[in-house]
Formats: sequence, C-alpha cells, structure tokens
Amino acid sequence: MEQATPTVPAAIDKPARKAIKAKTLNQGYWKRYGVFYLMMAPALIVLIVNNYIPMAGALIAFKQMTYASPSFMQNFMDSPWVGWDNFNYLFASSDAWVITRNTILYNAVFILLNVVFGVGMALMLNVMRNRFLSKLHQTILFLPYFMSWIILSYLVYAFLNPDIGIMNKFVLPWFGAEPIDWYSDPKWWPIVLPLVNTWKGIGYYAVIYLAAIVGIDNEYYEAAHMDGATKWRQIWTITIPLIRPVITIMTLLQIGRIFYADFGLFFQVTRNAGALYDKTLVIDTYVYQGFLVSGDIGMSSAAGLYQAVIGFILVLTANLVVRRISKEDALF
Repeated sequence: MEQATPTVPAAIDKPARKAIKAKTLNQGYWKRYGVFYLMMAPALIVLIVNNYIPMAGALIAFKQMTYASPSFMQNFMDSPWVGWDNFNYLFASSDAWVITRNTILYNAVFILLNVVFGVGMALMLNVMRNRFLSKLHQTILFLPYFMSWIILSYLVYAFLNPDIGIMNKFVLPWFGAEPIDWYSDPKWWPIVLPLVNTWKGIGYYAVIYLAAIVGIDNEYYEAAHMDGATKWRQIWTITIPLIRPVITIMTLLQIGRIFYADFGLFFQVTRNAGALYDKTLVIDTYVYQGFLVSGDIGMSSAAGLYQAVIGFILVLTANLVVRRISKEDALF
C-alpha cells in the first residue's frame, strides 16, 4: 500500500511557509555552528572591551578637558565642547607640513623595504636545504623584533656615538672619511631610520612570507622543473604570484597605519635631538612633546582621531584600488 505524502495545510499561505522554513534553517544553523560562536565569545568580548568601547573616548577630541573633580567621568561631563579647536593645533603650526611630510614619506619607504626585503629573505630561507641553518637564521633575524626600542637605541648609539662610536672610530677612518656628528647632522637620518626599522622588522615579515611560500604545493615546482624552468623563473612565475594575496594583505595593513609613526623609533633612536627635528619629527613625537608642554589631553586625542580617520580612509582607498585590479586579492 502506497504511503501518502504529508502536505502543508492549505490554510498556511506562502509567507507563513517561508517563515517556517527560515526558522527551521536557522535552528539547524545554530545547532551546527553554535559551538564555534561559543569558542569565539571570549576573544570577541576582549575585542569589544579593549578596542570598541574605548572609541567613546574620541569625543575628548572635541572637548576642553577640565580636572576640577577627582572623577574622570565627571570631568568629561563638565568639560565644555570646543568643536574643531583642538584640531587647529595640528594645522596652525608652521611644523604641520614637516611632520605630515616626514610621517608619510618614512612610512612609505618602510612599507616598500618591508615587502622587498621580507619577500627576498623568505625566498632565501626557503631554498636553504640545511634545516638547522634555516632555523638558526630565522631565529637570528627574528631576535631584533622582540627587542624594545630602548635597547635598540643604545645599540644604534654604540655605532653612531660621535666620539667612540664604531662608525667614527673604525668604519669611516677605514674608508678615509671624516668623522660625522650623527646627532647634529640631520641629512643622514633619512637613511639611518629606514635601515634600523628594516633591521628590526625584517624577521617578522620574512617568517610570514616564508609560511606562505611553504604552503605552496611542490607539484608546481616539479612541473616547472620538468619544463626546464630555472630557479629564478620558478620564483617569478610560481612563488611570487601565489604569495601575492599575502603580500597585498600585509601591505594594506601597513597602509592603514601610514599616518602613524613608530614612536620608539623616532623618539628613542634619535635621542630626541632637537637638531634632527627637520628630518625626524613626526606626528606622534610632535603631539607627545606638545602634550608635555601644554598638558592638554584634548589636543592629543584630536591628533589620534585624525590619524585613525585618515588611516581608515587610506585602507578603504587602497583596498578599492586592489579590488579593481584583482578582486581575489582584496581584503573585502
């Protein structure tokens, strides 16, 4: 005897049937993926508490903070609104062009060097057949990344000390050159700072790009080798194209911080020498020094908000350009 197929009652109209179906699918979705959301919850809570709730502090940029009360919230509520006055602090000064120029150009050079040397170092580590030497080189390259800028500033000072530094004491005399007063002559620092920054971060970027290279299927290289492709040809036709998404993502993330300068690099390594300000003063150090003089938290908040908004716009713009060229390589 043939079994009758259950039917939906005619009284249930089409919208109701869609609602029932959606509810069923929704229940199935949470039953299947709910445990992953539960696993994600602690990290999500930390992200919200540490990164999103403090965004309310951006309102300080539009206030003239007063400190009449011991309670910060009370001071915040009682402080008068000043509109865009705090932002004039960044642009009214004669140093506005200098700090903006230095911040953008230095970070542009840093991004270029990080990509070129990071990928190049990853390629060299990948072709090393001795596993022990490969790990040893990775460790040596990565070590400066974990050092603070305080330590690195003293290492740099050991090289550039005008009296007993390695450069003036040994290197320059060996080439027959005159000693240089490094901390009084600003023309050398557009070279020194990129070198120091690259030396510190090269291990970090090399390991990221190396991880992407290791993930490439070896069959591509075997097929290219059978076709007679040289190592250089394999790099340009296989390795670089396949790690291009990682290079793009890392570059976009750095572009987002192009209006931020590494405070330790520009403040500690230069020893905050006033003679170097024309080549080393950036937005972060300028705001820090201004805050020390004026003690105005509203001006510092305005600078931070300005940097964040410009960085956000740059990321969106760069991502839009990448999306137009190659949709698969874009962040979103």
